[in-house]
Formats: sequence, C-alpha cells, structure tokens
Amino acid sequence: MLDFSRQYEEIRTEVLAAIEAVCTSQQFILGPQVASFEAAAAIACQVPHAIGCASGTDALWLALAAANIGTLDATTAHSPDVVITAPFSFFASVSAILRAGASPILADIDPRTFNLSPSSVEAVLATPAGNNVKAILPVHLYGQCSDMDAFNALKQTHNLVVIEDAAQAFGATWNGVPAGALGDAAAFSFYPTKNLSAFGDAGLVTTPSAALDDHARVLRAHGMRRRYFHDEIGWNSRLDSLQAAVLEVKLRHLPRWNEKRRALAARYDQLFQSANLTGATTADGIVLPYTDPRAGHVFHQYVIRAPRRDDLRQYLTDHHIGSEIYYPLPLHLQSSLAHLGYKAGDFPESEQAAQEVLALPMYPELREDEQDAIVKAIRTFYA
Repeated sequence: MLDFSRQYEEIRTEVLAAIEAVCTSQQFILGPQVASFEAAAAIACQVPHAIGCASGTDALWLALAAANIGTLDATTAHSPDVVITAPFSFFASVSAILRAGASPILADIDPRTFNLSPSSVEAVLATPAGNNVKAILPVHLYGQCSDMDAFNALKQTHNLVVIEDAAQAFGATWNGVPAGALGDAAAFSFYPTKNLSAFGDAGLVTTPSAALDDHARVLRAHGMRRRYFHDEIGWNSRLDSLQAAVLEVKLRHLPRWNEKRRALAARYDQLFQSANLTGATTADGIVLPYTDPRAGHVFHQYVIRAPRRDDLRQYLTDHHIGSEIYYPLPLHLQSSLAHLGYKAGDFPESEQAAQEVLALPMYPELREDEQDAIVKAIRTFYA
C-alpha cells in the first residue's frame, strides 16, 4: 500500500544532515528548526501564520480552541457552541470538537467528492439546532478541497467560523488558493502516511488571523505567555525540532511529489477505462475518483467505488496487493458517539460510501508496472 523506503532513499542525505543539525544544537522542543519550518509552511499555504503542534488531532483542537469555540458560558457552566462536520471522515474530526468543549452536529456528504455537502449543512442551519452553530468544519477528504465557495458564503450569511480539516490536503488548492488559506484557520496532519509526512506524529495550524495565531501559541504550551505563569488552561502540544527539520526538507520536494501523484491518478483512470471496468455507479462497474474543476487534487488517496468491495479487497490481499478502506464505519454509527443520537439511515450517502470505497496504492514512487499489475488483478477478479 505504501513503501516509505523509496522516498527515504531519495532524500536520505538531506534528512540526515537536518537531523544532525538538531542534534548538534541540542534544542529539541520549539527550537529554531520549528520556527524555520513554520515560516516555510506559511509561505507554502499563502498565510501569514503557521503554528506547529504535536499531531493533526491536536491541530484540529488547537484551531477550534484558539477561535474560542467551546468557551464556557459563565451562567450555565457549559458551552452552547455547535460545530457542523461530516460523518464520513477520520474520528478526530468529531473528537476534536468534543475535546474543545463544543457539540458536533453531522451533515451528509457529496457522493461525488466524499466531502461535506454544503446543501446538507444549509439544511442543518435551517433547523432550531442551527441557531447554536458557531462553526463549520469541512474535511478536505483524500486530498481534494471541499466546496469552500459555498462554505464561505454560509459563513457570511450566518456569521460563522470556518475551520478546514486539511489533514490530508497539504498542497491542495481551491480556485488556485492553497488549503490552509481558505478559512479562518486550518489543521494539517503530518502522520507518516501523509503527502507531507514526519518521522512520527506532528501537526500544524494555519491562519490569516494574528489574534488566532497568538492564542494558538499560548494554548499549545499550557496556556503560558511567560514560563510558569498560566493565563489559561492549554495543553502540551509542542512540535519537536527533529520533526520540524525533517518536514522542512520534505516540504521542498512536495510540489514535485504531488505532481507525481496527479500523474499516477490520471494513469489509473486511463488503465481502468481501457480495461472497460468503469461505470457511473457500482451497478455498472468501478466508479473512478471525481475531481471538482475548481479543485487542485493532491490524491493523498486514490479511492474508487467498487462493486463487491470486500470480496475484491480479499482477492487483492490474496495476490499480495495492498488496499485500505477509508472509512468502513461512518462516525454517526461509532459506539463511542452513540450519545449524539444518530442511527443507521440518517446519512445515506456516507453509509453507502462506507460500503463501497477502496483506496488503492498511491505514493509518488509507485511504479507503472505495479499500477499495471494492480489493474490487471482487478480486471481478473471481475472477469
């Protein structure tokens, strides 16, 4: 599914030199490499501010908390804030809202892009529960930006905060504007499988707001502006210098790597079409990934909809071909989120996607002969 060693061999000398520089400096937490990476990431995302943190999950929480979402009401001792997000995403999209002290409300996805549907969000805003909505958290799933034109229009109409869950989308664009610069704040993950990946866990918040930047920096270090003087209750979510050094090396290569991903995705499309395997729905064949013409997709994952998905995946496994299901159970059906009150059937598009999606091997170093073998195996399965 993913071979880390191929990328490492390409940048080995650069990475080891960057790590050696950190070891020589002996500044391991929020050292100069962190500041340097933050500056480089801000330039890449076309924003004035970028704040490194410990993980993508922490980045989501940090962005919400820095925007004062989930702040307690002094009269009721609880937060009335509500945040709308999608049920078809990684668990952190909802858990970060809960951790911030806010309440998640879910809205279904667009079946073509798998991203949060603006019309579904608008329907939620029209209900009584919509009166307490303070923010929208669209997820740029699989490396394609959500419809930020629509969400920013809803922001203006309803006076909302828009925070991008851009965990899978570093380098993606919407109308030419990078992910990370499309809302009030954005959260990125640098988990080792991501397009821009650390040698462990790491995350980043980006924002155009100086006030939000300042607040996030305080929150990531236990609410301190001065050492041992805690202005508020924050968290320990600091980015270490080793990860920042590795990330800055990789960031220099990322545009080229993302272009390779796009080329591989286009080649997958061609191979599937040439094999007469495709259809408009899974009743007709494999449904290929859809790219919105306004989006610059970076194909963190290449995700098809597949007839008899589970049988196909087992066949690929039996033939030593990796695949993955992102995600097999929508968030509204997770047992730990049963208290949200949703049930099967509430979000039919998300539920259908969970039954059909299959991610195929996708990374810049994937070889054409490997792609050929993958599509050949799939063709043989359906034959």
